[in-house]
Parts: sequence; C-alpha cells; structure tokens
Amino acid sequence: MADKTIHIKGMHCASCVANVEKALLDVPNVEKASVNLATHSALVHGASGKSPDDEALRAAIEGVGFSVVEGSASQHLEEEDGRVERRRMWLAWAATIPIMIWMLPMFFGHGHHYMPGGMFAHDWGMVLLSGMVLFGPGFATLRSAWGSARRLAPNMDVLIALGTLAAYVTGLIALMGHYVDLPSLANFGGLAGMIMAFHLTGRHIETQSKGKASQAIRKLLTLEAKEACVERDGEEQQIPIDALAAGDIMVVRPGEKVPTDGEVVSGSSSVDESLVTGESMPVKREPGSKVIGATINLEGVLRVKATRTGNDTFLSQVIRMVEEAQGSKVPIQALADRVTAVFVPIVLVLAFVTFVAWLVFSGPLGELAQWMANFIPWVNPDMGWVALALHAAIAVLVIACPCALGLATPTALMVGSGLGAENGILIRKGAAVQVLRDVDVLVFDKTGTITEGKPGVTDVVTADGVTDDELFRVAVALERNSEHPIAKAIVQEAKDRGIQSSPADDFEAVTGGGVRGKLDGLAIAAGTDALMSQSLREDLRAAREKLEKQARTVIRVVAGDRDLGLIAVADRIKEDSPEALRQLKELGFHTVMLTGDNETVARAVASEAGIDDVVAQVLPGDKADKVKELQAEGRKVAMVGDGINDAPALTQADVGIAIGTGTDVAIEAGDIVLVQGKLDAVVRAVHLSRATFRKIRENLFWAFFYNLVMIPLAMAGALHPLLAEAAMAFSSINVVTNARRLQKVDLRTGKRRT
Repeated sequence: MADKTIHIKGMHCASCVANVEKALLDVPNVEKASVNLATHSALVHGASGKSPDDEALRAAIEGVGFSVVEGSASQHLEEEDGRVERRRMWLAWAATIPIMIWMLPMFFGHGHHYMPGGMFAHDWGMVLLSGMVLFGPGFATLRSAWGSARRLAPNMDVLIALGTLAAYVTGLIALMGHYVDLPSLANFGGLAGMIMAFHLTGRHIETQSKGKASQAIRKLLTLEAKEACVERDGEEQQIPIDALAAGDIMVVRPGEKVPTDGEVVSGSSSVDESLVTGESMPVKREPGSKVIGATINLEGVLRVKATRTGNDTFLSQVIRMVEEAQGSKVPIQALADRVTAVFVPIVLVLAFVTFVAWLVFSGPLGELAQWMANFIPWVNPDMGWVALALHAAIAVLVIACPCALGLATPTALMVGSGLGAENGILIRKGAAVQVLRDVDVLVFDKTGTITEGKPGVTDVVTADGVTDDELFRVAVALERNSEHPIAKAIVQEAKDRGIQSSPADDFEAVTGGGVRGKLDGLAIAAGTDALMSQSLREDLRAAREKLEKQARTVIRVVAGDRDLGLIAVADRIKEDSPEALRQLKELGFHTVMLTGDNETVARAVASEAGIDDVVAQVLPGDKADKVKELQAEGRKVAMVGDGINDAPALTQADVGIAIGTGTDVAIEAGDIVLVQGKLDAVVRAVHLSRATFRKIRENLFWAFFYNLVMIPLAMAGALHPLLAEAAMAFSSINVVTNARRLQKVDLRTGKRRT
C-alpha cells in the first residue's frame, strides 16, 4: 500500500505526537505510523497487501482529542493557527501587563507595604486579572489539558494547567482570608496569569518560527502557473491550469512560466530551470526537448505539447516527496520518542516529590533557600514552608519541556529537505540523512552517471596543414546521411562548432568499414583502414594507437589520396565528474565503479575520472550482489545510479542515490533523488546530509541538556515559576531557530554563507 499522509489540527507538544502515534498504531492494518509535530501531519503505512480504513484513522485521531484536516484545507492550517495564537497572546498580555506592574515590588522581595492599594486590592486584582487570562485566551489550554487527562494520555498542557491553577488557587485562598479565618498563604495568583501569557507567547513565536522553517514547501506550492494559453479550434485561448489536458498545445511566450510538463513541438528558447536543478544557468530548449511545468521561458516563443497534468506533474511529485520526507523519522529520534512518551507522567511525579520534599525536609532545604536568597532576588525563605513547596512544584511543572525534544529532529529535517528541494536534491526517506553520514564507500554506475551515456567527440587530430573545419566538413558530408550513433556524435560536434557541409554524392555505407562518397567530385571516406586504399600516415598512426588505448573509437577521414586526420568518439565523461569525485574523496569516501563494459574501457574511464576501484563486465542484475559483497566486508555503501537499470543495487545499498535529469528522474528509485544529472549534485547531497544531521544532534543535545539542568534547579527552588515558563518557551524557540540556520548553508562547500 502507498503511504497515506494525514494532516492533523490541534497538536502542539511531543506528548500529543506520542498519543496520536499510539492511537494510529492500534488501527487495524496499520503497520507503521510516523507523526510529525513540525508539519502537523501523520505518515501511515499499511500492512502488506492491506489498507487501513480512512474513517478508522480519522476516528483514532479524533479519539485522542485532535481533528483531521482535508488536503486542500491543510495548506491554510498554519496561517489560521498563527492568527489564533497571535490573538490569544495579545489578549493575555492586555491583562498581564497590569499584573506585572502590580507585582514588581514583590518580585524583588519587597513586602506588601510597597503594593499599590495594599494587599486587599492586590489580592482582588490578582484573582480578577489572572482569571481573565486563564479563562479567556488561556481556556483552550485548560480544555486541552482536561481532555488529555480524562483520556489518561496527559500532554504538556496538563503541566501548564496544573501550574497555573495551583498558583491561581493560592490567590483565591489569600482573597478568602480577608473574609474568613484561613491559614496564611502567599498569593501566587498573579503568577498564574503571567505564566499563561508567557506560554501563549512562546506558542505564538514557535508557530511563527515553524512557519518560516516550512517556507520551502509553501514556496513550491506557489510556483505553478495559474493559467495557460492553449491552441484550440485554431485559436489561442487562455484557460485555468486545472482545465489543461494531456495533448493540449500550449503557447509559452518570453517571461512566462511553462504551465505544465511537456515536449517542445516548435520554437527555440532558453529556459530557467533553477527551481528544479538549483543551477542558475538557463538551458537551451528546441523541438523534441522536454520542459518542466513552472520553469520560466526566457527568450523565444515555444509551442509545447502537454504530457502530464495535475498530480502527475514533476512539481507535484516533488511536493509530495518533500512532504513525505518531512513526515518521516531519523533513527536518532528514537531515544527522544521514548523519553517524550513518558515525559509528562514523570514530571508530574517529580512535581509531587518536590512539593512533599519541601514539607518533609524543611530544615536542610530551608538552609538552601537562605543561602540562595543572598544572590537570587526572587528566593524568599520567609514565605513559609507550604508557599516554598508550592513555589518549587509550580516551577517544576512549567519548566519541563517535551516540546523541544519533539521538535528537535522534525524541524531540522523539514528545513533540510526544503533546502534540498531548492537545490535539486530530493530526500525521500529521512533515515538517509543519518545513514549517509556513516557511509564510507560510494559505488557508481558508469553509463549516464559518470559519463554522458551517449557517444560524443572526445579528441580531434588533424594532419599537417589541415584545419579542424576542413576535417569536419568532409566528415559531416558523409556522416549526416548515417543513423549510426557515432555518425550522430560527429554531426552534433560539427553543429556545436558552427560547421556546415553539403551532403556527399554517391553515398555508400560499408558494413564494418565506414562510409564513403564524393564531395565536389573528390572521393572522400570516413571509417577504418579497411575502407581506405592507402596506408595511414606514421604520425597519425601513433596518435590513433594512443587514443585506442584510452578506449576511444577512432574514425579516419580521407579526401582523395590525402589523410585529413582522426576523430575519436567515446561515451564522454561528464565535465564535472573528475572534480566532483576529487571532492568526494576529500570528504573521506572510497569510490568504486560498476559497469558492464569491458575491462579496458572501464579502466580508461576510471583513470580519467579519478575512481579508486573498478568492477567491469557486471550485468545490471548482478550489481546488487557486488554491493552486498562490500557490505559483507563491513562497509557502509551508498549506490549512485540512474534509478532504472540500477534499481536493485540502489535498494540493496545502505543509501540509494538516484541521479537523473528533469522529468526523467526515477522518483521511486532511491532514498535520495538528484534532479540534476551531474556528480557535483552528489557532493551537495553529502553536504546537505551532514549539515542536517549536525543540526539534529545540536537540537537534541540542547533539548536534553535544558531539561536535565533546569528541572533539578526548579526542584531546588532556584527558579521563579515565571522565569521557568519563559525558559521553557525559549527552549522550543531555540530548537526551531537553530534548525532554520540550515538555510544559510552553502551546499557547494558545506559551510555557512557569510
């Protein structure tokens, strides 16, 4: 079964993720479920040959307190959440700022004599203003807490609710003490409103940060053309993009976007394909060339036949792949998942233990409080033991932050996959980001990966007194009549050089020998010695022997009784391959080439490209076995191939990297798909993988470090609950902000752009 992506509304902490994941795994026929807090989505994979019921999935999600959002509506979910969180934040602060001004003297340890209006007015003010915050903008948090607690699946809102309500109850008790005889208790009622305001502020900033982190996918969604100009009934018509059908002839003028994937039927132009390949240089497109939807026509008018529309287009496939990558998980996240699954219950226990400990061990803890009061202004040992116990327990509740743990991996993966998409690197499986870091052997297919995959002219040797133009004019006069791949390579080279020639008369193709004919009445020939009447000149013979040792096919060109020179043809190494392979070796990789070619050709290509080892005469079906042999030696292997003939090897490798060009990319072939058919894209993919995994590790370190340090400090009474809540919000924001720094990485070097 294909994976299903479900968009979910209402998740805002790692515990929410754990609860949804558990509920989905309980649905019949669900084999795997991966829930992502950063993208508010779940990726569900059904058991082999079976598909879980959509209604059952929806019911499971709603059963733990969340709702499913349909695909088109999910695009607006983030914006809607941002508006709601912003409104709640400002409403909360409208009542909280007066609380803060009122409480400022108490915050720095001054007595009630400094309180405007005295303690009676203060107690009333704290209860009323905090109540406005808790039961107004903060009510959604309280409702979420109650719902999750009722289902015995407590989320982070439970911690916030308990902390704020405990503080609020002290305000109610203090207020009632003015009317009835009650034990004296410090009034933390104002803290309740402030904690909730800081919580809502953190949530708003976090939502904004996540929105900026996911801007790559939103950018892709806006790239499509909205309308298309098509030829129908002999006229040009402007139609909505949704009305396009395969086979329509589209007219694309300079400056316009290509509406959808297609093939040029007439016209010639340069097209900006940077959104697909990440390369800024435009590419030439002419009749027979394929073009990709949303790329930009720069010069002439193109008439393009639509070949794919709607969800079948290349851009739609890219968007779907990026969404799936962002919804997948990285192995290192497993530890964080195990922690967050039990995080809230553990914190609840710690808060209870803290409260009891401050009451039971009041002596030594009181001495600790006296010592801290010398340099921490908000520690007040004179509050009384119950107040001190409450103060510390509330701080424990609001300082604990499972959100940072839940956001550490998905935000980094979200930014990394988006950055990759902008540079023609499509991450299909998040795990590849981590595994590629451990790879030590890169295995390459030869044809179409290291080389161009088609014959091309590699060398030209002319006899004394003969120019390249003269040599090619004679060769093209003959080869333009032939359909042989070598002939096509020579004709293309002449075209690239701007050399033209009339076709030869009396043309004849000689099997195994070459071609011959007449040009301006002079006998001409191109091919092997078997076709020629005279022996090859001595100087040209030495050049031919050298070229043949380099696995070139050498064409001898003769006019009359005179040798004009030699044209060597081979499957040319891509221009960037040697430099890319050099950089990969500098990054610590051992390189191996697998090819079906003979040993001589393979060695020649490997020597020119800079490959370490060669395995020649390997059938496509046996490449996977060669990868398996390397793995049996304890090597971590990444396979780089064209994604079609190399599919078994790509699957067998620890990481499969499918390399292609534009619409020819085999989307399903690899863990990582490189849109641009050049090896420097592999270098960029390695840099992307390493940079993304580095951010994941940094995020997890800070998330764990924060909780391991801050919770003990809160239990010791060293943290004011207000500062604790602010620190909690900051930890989540820090994780998201750190992930966003990935956008500054230059994938050519792996270093941060200045």
